[in-house]
Amino acid sequence: MEKTSHFRQMLVEKNIREDWVERTLSNPERVEEHEDGTRHFLKQIPEFGGRWLRIVVSFGTKPEQAVTAFFDRRLRGTK
Repeated sequence: MEKTSHFRQMLVEKNIREDWVERTLSNPERVEEHEDGTRHFLKQIPEFGGRWLRIVVSFGTKPEQAVTAFFDRRLRGTK
Protein backbone atom coordinates (compact mmCIF):
# COMPACT_ATOMS: atom_id res chain seq x y z
CA MET A 1 0.00 0.00 0.00
CA GLU A 2 1.28 3.40 -0.95
CA LYS A 3 1.28 6.22 1.61
CA THR A 4 0.55 9.71 0.33
CA SER A 5 2.64 12.68 1.41
CA HIS A 6 -0.40 14.01 3.29
CA PHE A 7 -0.68 10.72 5.18
CA ARG A 8 3.00 10.82 6.20
CA GLN A 9 2.62 14.48 7.23
CA MET A 10 -0.38 13.62 9.45
CA LEU A 11 1.62 10.93 11.24
CA VAL A 12 4.19 13.55 12.20
CA GLU A 13 1.74 16.35 13.05
CA LYS A 14 -0.61 14.15 15.08
CA ASN A 15 2.12 12.07 16.77
CA ILE A 16 0.80 8.83 15.28
CA ARG A 17 3.26 5.97 15.53
CA GLU A 18 3.85 3.58 12.62
CA ASP A 19 3.16 0.56 14.83
CA TRP A 20 -0.30 2.00 15.62
CA VAL A 21 -0.93 2.35 11.88
CA GLU A 22 0.11 -1.25 11.24
CA ARG A 23 -2.06 -2.55 14.11
CA THR A 24 -5.04 -0.56 12.87
CA LEU A 25 -4.72 -1.75 9.29
CA SER A 26 -4.01 -5.39 10.14
CA ASN A 27 -6.49 -5.80 13.00
CA PRO A 28 -9.12 -3.02 12.99
CA GLU A 29 -11.94 -2.97 15.51
CA ARG A 30 -14.22 -1.38 12.91
CA VAL A 31 -14.18 -0.97 9.14
CA GLU A 32 -16.45 1.47 7.35
CA GLU A 33 -17.05 1.40 3.59
CA HIS A 34 -17.75 4.82 2.09
CA GLU A 35 -19.36 5.64 -1.26
CA ASP A 36 -16.38 7.77 -2.29
CA GLY A 37 -14.24 4.63 -2.76
CA THR A 38 -12.54 4.82 0.61
CA ARG A 39 -12.44 2.36 3.45
CA HIS A 40 -11.96 3.65 7.02
CA PHE A 41 -10.08 1.45 9.47
CA LEU A 42 -10.61 2.22 13.17
CA LYS A 43 -8.88 0.98 16.28
CA GLN A 44 -8.77 2.18 19.85
CA ILE A 45 -5.18 2.93 20.95
CA PRO A 46 -4.76 2.29 24.70
CA GLU A 47 -1.32 3.96 24.74
CA PHE A 48 -2.92 7.19 23.53
CA GLY A 49 -5.59 7.53 26.16
CA GLY A 50 -7.90 5.01 24.51
CA ARG A 51 -8.57 7.38 21.61
CA TRP A 52 -9.77 6.01 18.27
CA LEU A 53 -7.33 6.07 15.36
CA ARG A 54 -9.00 6.42 11.95
CA ILE A 55 -7.03 5.57 8.83
CA VAL A 56 -8.59 6.35 5.46
CA VAL A 57 -7.52 4.19 2.51
CA SER A 58 -8.52 4.81 -1.11
CA PHE A 59 -9.30 1.58 -2.92
CA GLY A 60 -10.15 3.36 -6.17
CA THR A 61 -6.45 3.70 -6.97
CA LYS A 62 -3.84 1.13 -7.90
CA PRO A 63 -1.88 0.67 -5.77
CA GLU A 64 -4.20 1.38 -2.88
CA GLN A 65 -3.30 4.58 -1.05
CA ALA A 66 -3.36 5.47 2.63
CA VAL A 67 -4.82 8.97 2.36
CA THR A 68 -5.00 10.32 5.92
CA ALA A 69 -4.88 9.35 9.57
CA PHE A 70 -6.20 11.07 12.67
CA PHE A 71 -7.62 10.49 16.11
CA ASP A 72 -11.39 10.75 15.71
CA ARG A 73 -12.87 13.00 18.40
CA ARG A 74 -16.39 11.99 17.40
CA LEU A 75 -15.74 8.51 18.79
CA ARG A 76 -14.36 9.68 22.13
CA GLY A 77 -15.85 7.66 24.95
CA THR A 78 -17.24 4.87 22.73
CA LYS A 79 -16.27 1.24 22.84
